[in-house]
Amino acid sequence: MITLTSLLHRGELRDIIRRWMYGNVLPDDAARVSRLVSFNMIFIPRYLGALATDLFGRLHGSQISSRGISHKGALKDVLIANPPYRSRRIDEMILNYRSNPERYYRETPCQATLYFSRREDRNLFIGSSRVKRLRRIAEKAARRIIDGIYLAIKKQAEVYADSRANALGIPRENLLTTPEDMLAEFVRAEVRIQEDLRSGRAIRDLGEMFIDDVAGLKVILEDGDHDRLIKALSDTCECEILERETHRGNYNATNLIVRHVPPKERIVARPISAAAMQAMADRGMDPRQVEKEFLEFVNTGEDGVNLEIIISNYEETLEGEIGRCMHEDRIIEQRMKEQYRGWLARNTEYLMVYLFNIAASRQTKINEVPIKLWNRYLPDYFEEVMRQLFEVPPHFVDD
Repeated sequence: MITLTSLLHRGELRDIIRRWMYGNVLPDDAARVSRLVSFNMIFIPRYLGALATDLFGRLHGSQISSRGISHKGALKDVLIANPPYRSRRIDEMILNYRSNPERYYRETPCQATLYFSRREDRNLFIGSSRVKRLRRIAEKAARRIIDGIYLAIKKQAEVYADSRANALGIPRENLLTTPEDMLAEFVRAEVRIQEDLRSGRAIRDLGEMFIDDVAGLKVILEDGDHDRLIKALSDTCECEILERETHRGNYNATNLIVRHVPPKERIVARPISAAAMQAMADRGMDPRQVEKEFLEFVNTGEDGVNLEIIISNYEETLEGEIGRCMHEDRIIEQRMKEQYRGWLARNTEYLMVYLFNIAASRQTKINEVPIKLWNRYLPDYFEEVMRQLFEVPPHFVDD
């Protein structure tokens, strides 16, 4: 099923997701999801911060500073504040941004930290770290599962086409199939997947899926300096490069998937903040036990985690935030290009959003999964489910 490799105890979360897809919920699942997500949302920023400070220090020297941000406008403003060099294209992007800043998704929420190097009496922006927000994690997990289900439906539809061809005594490639026949076979295969889910049968051809970029770093380096980062990762930062992909075209950057061994002793040594402690108390955790449970959570978790590191030069970084390949535009484009948008896909996204939002709610127990993948719902029902999850009063009360 789906594994989020940036998290600790990811196997436990994977098993909960799998069970919920089949409508199987245990009495303590809500509390377990809340604990898994809450502790990971403390753990991930800490190991990212330690790695980023180490990595940027090795690349730029010891005078590294940082600050957290909660919306993308802060990142875009920093990018244009002190350009390390100028070009006609850079000046054009900055002018366009300043002329019409509301065009650039400034209010987009994010959980990120910006890093700066002190040079010639000014702070130069050198990169950032970020943790995907719960909504984006749920959306990405759902899309990965949906893509897997879509392929399983297509393969099942091909089985039905093979049956038709066999009945006629001809190879499938010689079978004349009308659009109506193709649609009927797809719908029949979709119903088969629905029945598999309803009855608890494993879906054939739905293999293991992984998401490696819940946590990530963005590093601004000019093209000739990339090897320095690769060497720093390999030699000194407890990292192993698992994948390397270079993008050329509208989007120009190098994406690395890295396995990192976080310094657990340093991570658990810092006390949990009062705000985080209160948030977890609001979600049903005993504040007297939180520190102890977090220590146990980290020490019994996996040794290594995966994260994404994106490397690009300053101009291309600017293109990705306010230029031709703006990140938010790419997200919208990806959503518009989704191949499968049927009710099974919508239900999967509803379910993932509900599951991850349990960790942000006060809900500690659920008796059943309120979204069954094999049922059909209007969006109104999902809105009602989320309203109840967060204890939002109804619009009208009977008199």
